[in-house]
Amino acid sequence: MLNDPLANVLGVILNGERSGKSECIVTPSSGMILRVLELLKGYGYVKDVSVASSARGGSLKISLSGNLNGCGVIKPRYSVGLVDFEKFEKRYLPAKNMGFLIISTPLGLMTHIDAMSKKTGGRLIAYCY
Repeated sequence: MLNDPLANVLGVILNGERSGKSECIVTPSSGMILRVLELLKGYGYVKDVSVASSARGGSLKISLSGNLNGCGVIKPRYSVGLVDFEKFEKRYLPAKNMGFLIISTPLGLMTHIDAMSKKTGGRLIAYCY
């Protein structure tokens, strides 16, 4: 039984990267997991994401790029405003301008960099570097 499917997916990806695999298959899939993986793909941490099966729960086939050093979910899901981004960057990212935080905003899931440029806050979901 999974309590946090997103944490499971990020853990499988990180373990696959560390063991030198070129791809991994994760299950179950959801819209939120797909959006997080699209963000990772946009920044070059993942090569490709495809839906392997659309049966109940579904599964995703993820091609790994070998660029990922660390990622994970943020629990509890802290509420963050424009003035709080720097505090959480210092807490979860190893250096300034290295990696990003994933934020759930009223405009959808986005990185903290996009959220600052759009002047919106939200809830912290995950980090990646």
